[in-house]
Amino acid sequence: MSVAIVVLATALIVVVALLAGAVAAKLARLDGATYPTALTRAAAAFAAALTLAAAVTAALSSLYA
Repeated sequence: MSVAIVVLATALIVVVALLAGAVAAKLARLDGATYPTALTRAAAAFAAALTLAAAVTAALSSLYA
């Protein structure tokens, strides 16, 4: 695999995780949560998205190895 493809895929995963965090924060604020609570929910969503991406990558790499 080309290094450029790996870098672009990593950047895409990080952008999607950031968007998931932003949506979680916005939904928390719309629900009436305070800013620290919304930030905590955003961080949890960001971490969950990255963890899910890592798990999928590990599963797929074991299939194609």
